Amino acid sequence: MPTPAATYDYDAALRACARGEQQALQGLYQQESRYLLGVALRIVRQRALAEDVLHDAFLSIWRRAGSFDATRGSGKGWIYVVVRHQALNVARARAHEISADEDTVENLLHERQENDNGDAGDAYALQANMGKLHDCLGHLDEAKRNCILYAYVDGCSHSEIAQRVASPLGTVKAWVKRGLASLRECMG
Repeated sequence: MPTPAATYDYDAALRACARGEQQALQGLYQQESRYLLGVALRIVRQRALAEDVLHDAFLSIWRRAGSFDATRGSGKGWIYVVVRHQALNVARARAHEISADEDTVENLLHERQENDNGDAGDAYALQANMGKLHDCLGHLDEAKRNCILYAYVDGCSHSEIAQRVASPLGTVKAWVKRGLASLRECMG
């Protein structure tokens, strides 16, 4: 049975999760899962998908509990933001999906194989561009290069990058923006 929300200490539960206490995560789940499922369901509009979102969000809460900062907001709010972002990411990904029957998929794969066999020049161009990208990345200063790699290779958010490089968020955003501009110019 969940504790009344007014007396449940979300911040303490997140700190316990950060210490690796599984009971804390279980407590958060028991306390909020039915409400968080509703948040996910309103965004993705399919119950099975909302359940998957909730599962993935709780994994994220478990892994990222150490990044929760009580000075920036409440623990309960942080949990809801994690679920909301997970649901929005799933909804965005599904918006780009195209459904097709097996015959259509097989025909597309067959066409791709035929095209891949005759595109040795494209493979060469791709390899040349990758080499140029590597050279252009080498011309960037270390901070800009690292920020771009964290963002585009590791998939980190600006906030996560700021934590990794121990720099202010605004500085990281500026480094990414300027670094991308330099890469565009170099690749041009």
